[in-house]
Amino acid sequence: MPMNKRIAVYPGSFDPVTFGHRDIIQRASLLFDRVIVLVSVNAVKNPSFTAVERVKMLEKVIDRVDNVVIDMWDGLLVDYIKQVDACAIIKGLRAVSDFEYEFQMALANKILYDGAETVFLTTSSENMYLSSSVVKQIASFGGDISHFVPECILEDIKARLTKKPSEIK
Repeated sequence: MPMNKRIAVYPGSFDPVTFGHRDIIQRASLLFDRVIVLVSVNAVKNPSFTAVERVKMLEKVIDRVDNVVIDMWDGLLVDYIKQVDACAIIKGLRAVSDFEYEFQMALANKILYDGAETVFLTTSSENMYLSSSVVKQIASFGGDISHFVPECILEDIKARLTKKPSEIK
């Protein structure tokens, strides 16, 4: 009998992609046969980049990881998990504050679909402080975000997020 592929889904807004996201993707790719990085379309959030733009940024960032693919989804995560026959949901944790929310979501997802486990990967120490929100805030004031995002998407992010002097009041 052929062995089933272990597929994991790493969902998120990725608005924009950071070194922290890339680190979780690379580490998850070592644990699973296939990792699907899923750009979630969330009507409640007001993203800086469209879902298509976020997919393109992710494709640039992970272009050399063979077992990773990018997709987007506008719906319930567990429905996507079932559709692709994934066995795991990957969640990155920076701090205890992340855990409380993510643990609640993991329990809800388990009730909605018992077929997938949530796997928590703790961030590398150098990325503990890093979030897309921090990147957006620094970029909006023209700060140097090169320490936080991959070079291949740096100019795209700066072009979108950096305020012109006339926009700063």
